Amino acid sequence: MHAAVVREFGQLPKYEEFAEPVAGENEEVVEVIASGLHPRVRSQAAGSHYTSTDELPLIPGIDGIGRRADGSLVYFLLPDTSLGALADRTVIDPRRSIPLPADADPILLAAAMNPAMSSWVALHKRITFEPGQSVLVLGGTGSAGQLAIQIAKHVGAGAVIAAGRGADRLAALAPLGADATIDLSADPKTVASELAAKAGNVDVVLDYLWGPPAQAAIMPLLLGRDDRSRLLSWIQIGAVAGPDIALPSAALRQANVHFMGSGQGSVSARGILETLPSLVEQIDRGGFAIEAVAQPLSEVERIWSHRTGTQRTVLRP
Repeated sequence: MHAAVVREFGQLPKYEEFAEPVAGENEEVVEVIASGLHPRVRSQAAGSHYTSTDELPLIPGIDGIGRRADGSLVYFLLPDTSLGALADRTVIDPRRSIPLPADADPILLAAAMNPAMSSWVALHKRITFEPGQSVLVLGGTGSAGQLAIQIAKHVGAGAVIAAGRGADRLAALAPLGADATIDLSADPKTVASELAAKAGNVDVVLDYLWGPPAQAAIMPLLLGRDDRSRLLSWIQIGAVAGPDIALPSAALRQANVHFMGSGQGSVSARGILETLPSLVEQIDRGGFAIEAVAQPLSEVERIWSHRTGTQRTVLRP
């Protein structure tokens, strides 16, 4: 078969022939119909993700749409494996898969499931989210952030504030459900003032940025609360702005804030999978807007470094 193959970390995957996968106990081989080129897949291929096994050669790809031997379609989520989804065929554990309707859109589902899962799982598994609570999406202009806005509204958020960069991109968030926006590219004093005024009383932060933007936002948000004893749940999901912050000890004393993460490990595989059938249903019925672009897997080396803004690239064998 053919696959995108990483033989050295730091090098682009190459489209080449690879040995056919062999199913073990409780596994089966599926034909891959589509798989998303997510940021998580790029970090997997670079060996930089915290779940990396450092095993080479590596076929990247963490999820996708597959066709089983009986012709039925499934969405599958792979474990940490060197036999990923960017291939003609891969090995899945059927217990980590969701049956799909025969007329499901594989490109849409392959594009949306991974970025949507981040906020979907966070709001369903990391906290007990109550309808009417308010949410700040830190990194709301990215594709995962845009889905987080829509998902927060879907689960009953009373208000959603989106923080990101770029006036044009921020202006596009209102139709997705953002009640207010904050431009993180403004001068620091303006950003701090807007965070306190617009988002100081939120109940939940969905943080896709971490790094300097999160560090700069923490104290303005906490000090801007009318009642600092009211719980603020800060859910760390992504780190596109940097892996580390300096957290002032005063932040933990001056307000009731709970920092937590949402991802592999903080939520069990079973816990993640429990939430997915309802997410598949919402995406398949067109409940959330996302830009998906399909590309041939054979062009993976050319496509790999090409960024498409808020679009999600899906590779098709």
